[in-house]
Amino acid sequence: MGEGTGVRFREGGGSGVAYDPPMTRFTRYAWLTLAFNVLVVLWGAIVRATGSGAGCGSHWPLCNGVVIPQSPRIETVIEFSHRLTSGIALLLVVGLVVGAFRLLPRGHAGRKAAVWSMFFMVGEAALGAALVKYRLVADNPSMNRAAVMSAHLINTFLLLAALALTAYLVGGGPAFRLRGRGWWSGAFLAGLLGLLVSGVSGATAALGDTLFPSQTLDQALRQDVSPTAHLLIRLRVLHPAIAIASGLLALVLAMRLLKMTLGPETRRFAGWTAGLVFTQVLAGTVNVLLLAPVWLQIVHLLVADLLWIAFVLLGASALAYPGLPPLPLPAANSLAPAAGSPEARAPAPSRASSFNPSSSGSPRPS
Repeated sequence: MGEGTGVRFREGGGSGVAYDPPMTRFTRYAWLTLAFNVLVVLWGAIVRATGSGAGCGSHWPLCNGVVIPQSPRIETVIEFSHRLTSGIALLLVVGLVVGAFRLLPRGHAGRKAAVWSMFFMVGEAALGAALVKYRLVADNPSMNRAAVMSAHLINTFLLLAALALTAYLVGGGPAFRLRGRGWWSGAFLAGLLGLLVSGVSGATAALGDTLFPSQTLDQALRQDVSPTAHLLIRLRVLHPAIAIASGLLALVLAMRLLKMTLGPETRRFAGWTAGLVFTQVLAGTVNVLLLAPVWLQIVHLLVADLLWIAFVLLGASALAYPGLPPLPLPAANSLAPAAGSPEARAPAPSRASSFNPSSSGSPRPS
């Protein structure tokens, strides 16, 4: 029996379905790794917002040429602590890969997702090192810095997606695939791309707010349209439009799936996605009105990360079903939902062993 992340269906003996047991310790470890990496991302934003990126000079991985800085300034403490937490995050992902290969059968999708997590984690370290080594930190207003930060943001989102899928799949989440899903695959890919572009535009806007702070809302609005303003300031006017457009696409898909009967987990992810879209629009509006204080920038980024994760899991759970809309289930056993219930009308997805739902396999208990 596959280990589940909650109430989940699996193929049972004969033609019925059965419930999976609670999550294993390894599943909890996978979700913990994702949560810790979200915290590391937020701390990285604090480094940028406080101008502490040069706290260790241009040295990497050393800090000001030493392993442990002596009598550090506050900027050094902030930057050095970010490096320490990043190192812990790297070790957690290494443990995730080792655990996936020890506990999951060959060909399991959780193994693949864990390997991708390691790949993007190495990318995080490389891009962070580039920012420091090339002095693209602190008060540097160059477009080179904006470009590397954008690449960093994209890599970060892909890392969080890989970690979320790893936790979802090792916990017994159903395997999924993009082929053969019709317009749903294209819609989810468009939604993911939209959220990525929104994240990049948000990172650029946040950098402009940090380097060129405004004293009043009127001043900020005039700077946005001034032909003499720095390009980072003129670019930030694009972010609200991009964020609203990408949010609407994610919201439409989530609301569409909420009206369908794809099982409780897909509905849960759809509800989270819809709620987080509204929360993100509210946080962004307040952020503009309050001239982007550091604490609200962090909240705004947190909601963006959670929205991204929720939408990734929504796509994974929805695309696991053989057809959209779902087909009726065959006769269920005594542990299956009652006939006529929403859960009973949703087909039981296969357990994760590859990104093709036709394969099987489950993690061994830890």
